[in-house]
Amino acid sequence: MNTPPSPPGAQRSDGSSVRIGALVPLTRPGWVEAGQHLLAGLELAVRDVNDAGGIGGRPLELVVRDTAADPQRAAAAVDELARLGVTALAGEYHSVVARAAATRADALGLPFLCSSAVLDTLTEQPTEWVARLSPPQSRGWQVYADFLLGAGHRRIAVATQPSIYWASGTRVLRNHLATRGGAVTELDMSALTPTAVCDELVDQRATALLLLVGHPEPAASIVRSVRRDQRLTEVMIGAPAGQPEFAEWATSLGDADTAIPFLRYLPERLSPLGARVETALRERLAEAPSFVAYEGYDTVAVLADVLRSHGTDRAHTAESWPGVAVEGTRGQIQFSRVPGISVWQWARTPIQVVDRDPAEPDRFRILFPSPPKVRNRTS
Repeated sequence: MNTPPSPPGAQRSDGSSVRIGALVPLTRPGWVEAGQHLLAGLELAVRDVNDAGGIGGRPLELVVRDTAADPQRAAAAVDELARLGVTALAGEYHSVVARAAATRADALGLPFLCSSAVLDTLTEQPTEWVARLSPPQSRGWQVYADFLLGAGHRRIAVATQPSIYWASGTRVLRNHLATRGGAVTELDMSALTPTAVCDELVDQRATALLLLVGHPEPAASIVRSVRRDQRLTEVMIGAPAGQPEFAEWATSLGDADTAIPFLRYLPERLSPLGARVETALRERLAEAPSFVAYEGYDTVAVLADVLRSHGTDRAHTAESWPGVAVEGTRGQIQFSRVPGISVWQWARTPIQVVDRDPAEPDRFRILFPSPPKVRNRTS
């Protein structure tokens, strides 16, 4: 592996702790609630690592930087953290921001384990320095497309805004659905009002509307308009990017927040470790943890295992990705090379399509893949 020259002071450490840089959106326009869940998972795992003796007897320490969903701010944070001598980077939720961070980390030779961003092209060229826990968008959104087809939807409308992330998701959906008799129509929310969206849905005879837009606005206004329109009572609203996972979604939409399917990266049942972590996260967050919180925990669990086994040298950390085998909260984590993906990828990340149950909004229903039916025992 070619190791880029480290910037001055890159390997400096005060000797008292092993430091990991954490990139997290904690202020607007970042998704603050997602950032809080991600940070809670990171911090809980650091506590558990230190309770178990740290890294070779040295405590693990997070050095947190707020990205605020700003790619330039994230790249600057990577530079700063590299100068501070962090051993590796962790975190980030927003895909476009993670892409900027991954590109800069690759250039500096700083290992980066991305927790929660899904954009396929985190770096333009294959890199040894970056690994990722969340599934690539091409895989997750194909699962969502299969869910749509299985539910009988062939005419899909997407309400979208200009963004590399939304454009990439639309392309995945269109390509996957086109080969299976489906079609995708784009509704440009820079030119349409929520009321005009309703008219377009009627004209296009769409049976499903996907929200590829920001939250709370214009997503909340679109949902309210569609749900109030008597012409669209049979139209399914979906949000593949996962907005309904968070309590803020329910708060902003009230009674309209349920029955909106989204992607969630959890197994049907958590492992014993996952169940223990769930309890601790619920106490830390004062609410049910999202899948993003588990991603944060698993990120530190992987990095801690690598640092214990291979030491704190950055190059050795990056070289260790293919040998990782760590039991995380959602299954065993291993990295491999996936065709079309430029970073080391956990290829078996669990993927569900779920929604909030209209009869019990605090409960999530697994819609796809369908949970196995429980057979009655007979004597």
